[in-house]
Amino acid sequence: MVSTVFPAPNAQISGVRLPIRALQPQLSVWRRQIHQRPELGFQEKITAEFIHQKLAQWGVPHECGVAHTGIVATLTGHQPGPVLAIRADMDALPVHEQNEVDYRSQHDGIMHACGHDGHVAIALGTAYYLSQHPKSFAGTVKILFQPAEEGPGGAKPMIESGVLENPKVDAIIGLHLWNNLPVGTLGVRTGPMMAATELFHCTIHGRGGHGAIPHQTVDSIVVAAQVVNALQTIVSRNIDPLKSAVVTVGKLHAGTALNVIADTAHMSGTIRYFDDAYERFFEERLHQVIGGICQAHGATYSLDYTALYPAVINHPDITEMVRSAALSVVETPAGVVPECQTMGGEDMAFFLREVPGCYFFLGSANAARNLNYPHHHPRFDFDETALSTGVEMFVRCVEAFCVR
Repeated sequence: MVSTVFPAPNAQISGVRLPIRALQPQLSVWRRQIHQRPELGFQEKITAEFIHQKLAQWGVPHECGVAHTGIVATLTGHQPGPVLAIRADMDALPVHEQNEVDYRSQHDGIMHACGHDGHVAIALGTAYYLSQHPKSFAGTVKILFQPAEEGPGGAKPMIESGVLENPKVDAIIGLHLWNNLPVGTLGVRTGPMMAATELFHCTIHGRGGHGAIPHQTVDSIVVAAQVVNALQTIVSRNIDPLKSAVVTVGKLHAGTALNVIADTAHMSGTIRYFDDAYERFFEERLHQVIGGICQAHGATYSLDYTALYPAVINHPDITEMVRSAALSVVETPAGVVPECQTMGGEDMAFFLREVPGCYFFLGSANAARNLNYPHHHPRFDFDETALSTGVEMFVRCVEAFCVR
């Protein structure tokens, strides 16, 4: 096991104020405590209790049990003003951790492999700082500790429970620790940031039989193979080449023996895109492509299609506020990366459909310390010096928004 070594206050980021730098060791402690006890979506009871205890200790008003396990903390500044929401997701993934560290997951088969433990620590640090410095901002800050981002999605249930009302939220911001960017950088982009995420499960129904007598059958594997190939033409021939989209078949299962023609073939995949104009397009096109191929071969099909999350689209005004804050935090303008899109999905998108906002990336990779494994990898970990940078970014955005 690797012994605990807490990172020094972030020396790479010149704009982190001293009181927040001083929080760095505590931020690491909180993050590691959460990391050790990961929980899947809508099961985050231990995490929620941890958050509740901290907020109660600091005297921060908050509501528990929102959308099952979510928490909403409310902080009030020194005078009335606008309402800014900060969102932090808190669920883990069904991944067995392979890191040999003393804060590794104690829950077998579950791991914080995407940085949500860090998001909670950053949000707690922000709540603590604002509670100790109410004269530094006006208006109201609502911190939304959201369950189930990884699925089935906690943003919509939180919205439906009224977290954007009473008081009404004027704008929202959120961040994601990002191992695709080095620590000391920030990814801030106007417009489409993360892709819409849609899922499909398809079963091809043929007619099975003997492998030596194919003319008596409808070979579901042959049909499925043609479907997989044809689906790749949707992007190349139906989507504007100046726009981006992905169709991926990630699972294909059929057959039980080498000399038996399979009666059915099952495939599953995902579709990603940025432009809302394609919101219903892919589902319709899948029916056309799969249906046409099946008809040509005498097969039938069933298709289960789910539009999971829309695209994350950042509002230009709020993004400019975040970009300005980022430029005041990093050492050089080159540390703010504008072209940081990803085809990954995020249910932060639902919040951004309701109120203007910005979701940005907080660089967290450090190759020199072997902290650059990709998200969802069983050895994912990140440079914890990014935590204080995240708190500083949130606090600067609060201060900037509340003078608007």
